[in-house]
Amino acid sequence: MPIYEYRCTSCGVEKEVMQKMSDAPLTTCPDCGKETFAKQLSAAGFQLKGSGWYATDFKGASSKPKEDSAPASTPCGGSCACH
Repeated sequence: MPIYEYRCTSCGVEKEVMQKMSDAPLTTCPDCGKETFAKQLSAAGFQLKGSGWYATDFKGASSKPKEDSAPASTPCGGSCACH
């Protein structure tokens, strides 16, 4: 069951509420009782588990980025006879 974040625009109270996706959104603030309780847009919290490849992973030597062996101080990168 998803957890939704709500905020009252009158008194500023914020609450997390566990609701079914099919439940109607709450509108009455539990603190002040006004009809200004609204669902907030928030990032989903989930975790990827398993043995998959992720953008931050470097699995094995063949997946590592290649290092440039040319000196960075020369305009041509060390590939010509200008230095």
